[in-house]
Amino acid sequence: MDRFARLTGRHYSLFEYIGTEQPECLIALMGSGIGAAQETVEHLVAEGEKLGMLKVRLFRPFSADRLLNAIPDSVQKIAVLDRTKEPGADGEPLYKDVLGAFAQAYSDGRRNRLPRITGGRYGLSSKEFTPAMVKGIFGELSKEKPRNPFTVGIIDDLSKTSLSWDSRFRPAASRGVTACIFYGLGADGTVSANKNSIKIIGEETENHAQGYFQYDSKKSGAVTVSHLRFGPDPINSTYLIDADEASFVACHQPIFLDRYQMIDKAKPGGVFLLNTSVEPEQVWDSLLGEMQQQMIAKALSFYIIDAYKIAADTGMGRRINTIMQTCFFAISGLLDQSRAIALIKEAVKKSYGRKGARLLDRNYAAIDATLAGLHQVPLSRTVTQQAPHNPVVPASVPAFVQQVTSLIIAGKGDYIPVSLMPADGTCPWAPPPMKNAISPCSCRNGR
Repeated sequence: MDRFARLTGRHYSLFEYIGTEQPECLIALMGSGIGAAQETVEHLVAEGEKLGMLKVRLFRPFSADRLLNAIPDSVQKIAVLDRTKEPGADGEPLYKDVLGAFAQAYSDGRRNRLPRITGGRYGLSSKEFTPAMVKGIFGELSKEKPRNPFTVGIIDDLSKTSLSWDSRFRPAASRGVTACIFYGLGADGTVSANKNSIKIIGEETENHAQGYFQYDSKKSGAVTVSHLRFGPDPINSTYLIDADEASFVACHQPIFLDRYQMIDKAKPGGVFLLNTSVEPEQVWDSLLGEMQQQMIAKALSFYIIDAYKIAADTGMGRRINTIMQTCFFAISGLLDQSRAIALIKEAVKKSYGRKGARLLDRNYAAIDATLAGLHQVPLSRTVTQQAPHNPVVPASVPAFVQQVTSLIIAGKGDYIPVSLMPADGTCPWAPPPMKNAISPCSCRNGR
């Protein structure tokens, strides 16, 4: 650490405490969950809560003395969070080290009181870890006998270890941030365009910027979801955009309207941008009734563009990334329109310039033609369609596919309870067993 400080001019403590001077409850963690935890702690402390958090920056070699020195003596309860599971152990690594450090100090007489220490797991299988979950952990710590061990982020209805949380909770730090979410297809350029957008926002405006991208880089044609945040202050939101949070929602592929309930992500008064070939006069009636109802309730601004027509007319084929990117900057008003278009063209040149002037000219033509094809559609006050979302899978498929696989396809896999997962880790095959088969078919890991 001393050499690092000399080289960089920065000094970081091995264990950093954040919170009130005399906290009663504390959570300790390291790694990717720190941002969400810090946002929550700062919010709750501002509301008068007596709590704090401990950032663990070095795990091995573990310094028990420095850990103890960083934690105020007033702490009565500690929740230690691990993003791992140790099969066969009675606790996870960081939890065991913190527990051992306090027990040894109490045994040696260096501490006159031993706080109640619990251990929890979070974020396994890429589960989200949000401020709402952090608040749920503090809520559990406030109980006379907090659960130990516990999990957060899953629905464990078998061993009953999972904590509940209020998903509507938002820390104050997120309220000054503009969140945007974009649904696209692999190879349609959505991810590349949004990476360029976040660079433009971070470099050409006074905003801090952040981008998260959900996609399978090996699967061309699979769904991609881009999460962009920007705002005047540094952004520590180490989690994806959640329901009622996005100021801007864009659907780059109209086939998603019947699969994903993307309007759930939009906040009241936000913007919904749709790529569709339906004319502005008929587009409202083409939406599902549930989506119409949500848009009316949230008073969204509704924009449409036929990006594929523009792409075809300008020789871009099926690549609509620069077209949709231009729409985003035109609607958001982050930059002067002419300035935004110039920066988009510059980003295109950096990304595709090596592929020749002909491709650049096509991109430039598509960008220039975009604004003429962008339409704002007045929001109707009436729901004109009654048909619900089409089922993700047919009713004839096996129960496992209906209860589990369909939720995964719809992007709701995080809501599947543990009890629905097969105990042996296999997934039943969708088709029924063949006649005279020796044993039912199964596949490992859902493949």
